[in-house]
Amino acid sequence: MPSKKKNTEKEAIEQWSKECHFSKQEVEGLVQQFRRLCTAAHKGGPGNKMKLDRTKFRDVLHNTFNMTDDIIMDRVFRAFDKDSDSYVSMEEYVKGLSVFIRGNVGEKLAYCFDVYDLNGDGYISREEMFHMLKNCMIKQPSEEDPDEGIKDLVEITLKKMDHDHDSRLSYKDFEISVKEEPLLLEAFGPCLPDNKVN
Repeated sequence: MPSKKKNTEKEAIEQWSKECHFSKQEVEGLVQQFRRLCTAAHKGGPGNKMKLDRTKFRDVLHNTFNMTDDIIMDRVFRAFDKDSDSYVSMEEYVKGLSVFIRGNVGEKLAYCFDVYDLNGDGYISREEMFHMLKNCMIKQPSEEDPDEGIKDLVEITLKKMDHDHDSRLSYKDFEISVKEEPLLLEAFGPCLPDNKVN
């Protein structure tokens, strides 16, 4: 039986290397890394032994990619967790990292939009922008209400990116804006690794 499992894993690695931006050797390395992470996460404890839970995945984002924003890390977890079972499987890990690290512009656009669409309704609303931008801003001691500055920033963002003028960003609005100004890809917080990671 173990030999059949090995063949199935070899076949999966072969398939994933064809479907993503990693070579077969890189996929093998990611599978080994995933196994180590799962083993460390479940030492002596209950839980799904070959999947990463939210906490362990957040540790990976923080320790490997220097992510610190709780909202963004939760949304990155959801972007990786394609089957919404509250775990990241080996396949989700490999394919998610493929887009996260080496995705093309279209893949990264869809990924970032998915991360920023906090409630999953297909739009980035004023409220969602406010929550994400609030975490990005440095608090300054002043007499002015700090939320006012964030509200102003949301309005400026909508003027720049809301091409259909419906007071929210659709995927199409986001796509047009990023094509016009690529820096807007991570307008609501860093959800991709630095370019140094490859």
